[in-house]
Amino acid sequence: MNGDRNRESASRVLDDLAETIDVPESKYEEAKQHYNAVAEWLGAEDSELALCKPKIYPQGSFALGTAVRPLGEDEYDVDAVCLLELTTEQVTQQRLKEMVGQRLKHPKSRYKDKIDPKEGGRRCWTVRYADASKFHLDVLPCLPDRSRWFFGLGLPPEIAEHAIRLTDKTTPEYATGWPAIERASSDPTRSNPKGYAAWFKVQMGERFREAQALRAKERNASVEDIEAYEVRTPLQRVVQILKRHRDVKYNGDDDKPISVIITTLAALAYDNEADLYDAILAVVPGMRRHIENRNGVWWVQNPVNPYENFADKWEQSPRKAKVFFEWLDAVEAEHRNLASDNGLQNVGQFLSEAYGKRDASAVMSKQAARQSAQTEASRPTPEILVPRARKPADPPAYPRVDVSGPRRPWKPE
Repeated sequence: MNGDRNRESASRVLDDLAETIDVPESKYEEAKQHYNAVAEWLGAEDSELALCKPKIYPQGSFALGTAVRPLGEDEYDVDAVCLLELTTEQVTQQRLKEMVGQRLKHPKSRYKDKIDPKEGGRRCWTVRYADASKFHLDVLPCLPDRSRWFFGLGLPPEIAEHAIRLTDKTTPEYATGWPAIERASSDPTRSNPKGYAAWFKVQMGERFREAQALRAKERNASVEDIEAYEVRTPLQRVVQILKRHRDVKYNGDDDKPISVIITTLAALAYDNEADLYDAILAVVPGMRRHIENRNGVWWVQNPVNPYENFADKWEQSPRKAKVFFEWLDAVEAEHRNLASDNGLQNVGQFLSEAYGKRDASAVMSKQAARQSAQTEASRPTPEILVPRARKPADPPAYPRVDVSGPRRPWKPE
């Protein structure tokens, strides 16, 4: 019985933690407004890109519903795919990047003063908004990947059809074209964020469908209209907690575990657990089983592109692999200890060390409020004593006065 109570307490702690580090829904709406406005500007009638029918949609954590609040003074980082209806025969990587950049920096553009003064990053243009919003948008120019080879990888058509080609300054072909199909296994210009989001939904399984239906009922909307970022399943919560733990433990370390590896391995290890604590205890050790060693090379396969290895940097920097496995060991040990008597007695210290003082304080405040409410609810209601009704007293007896006989007229003295 004590073990069950401890598990329930640990589960409540993690639920409170997940709510604390979660991104407010208003930030998701703000991100949506920002990238829709960028799409409108790029595709306006007077835009040189209008014929390319630009479309913008989020990728990464904002698309999956696994984003977490920034640490300290860090900004919200939103990645948005900017898809143009062009082919690799019509435009080079460099020209595609320049086309989007020129439109964003147009003299009449509201974004001209928000764009980084450099040519842009390795793949994207960064739009920085007002400091108060703590928000920046990375716009990634891309075009559809219509190569037939992609449809021959055994992927479902509804995933394969969303494949794209990104620009990447590090490729030798950047100024002249695109990497050849023969280089598919090491081609950084190939990606499929929308296909990955569809795969992640499948991995959330029944829990996503339940949450989606509930949210649709709350909003009086169609189930199909509810996106992944609008709900929270145990898998999404697990990814959020793991990413926050990573951020606190390896803040500033270039070899820290990257989010796409954490997200992919967690999704592969998730088995439809309904409780967050149970999900973490099952997922963390299960993540190891999906890391392959192919002839001495660590592999974390992209589930929507079998040619891509998310852990390709581990071979060049062995410390990345070492840090990743050390981090998994730490996460597993800490969360198993959380449900012990000692762990629950020192839960404040655990949260502070693993997730930061700010979030630990918020969680402990929620715990204290809950305990106070439970204590108040468990107190017996004091008996209210109602005084008994008294029998009315008999009226006082006064001496009878004989008023019979003739009345004398009244005369003043």
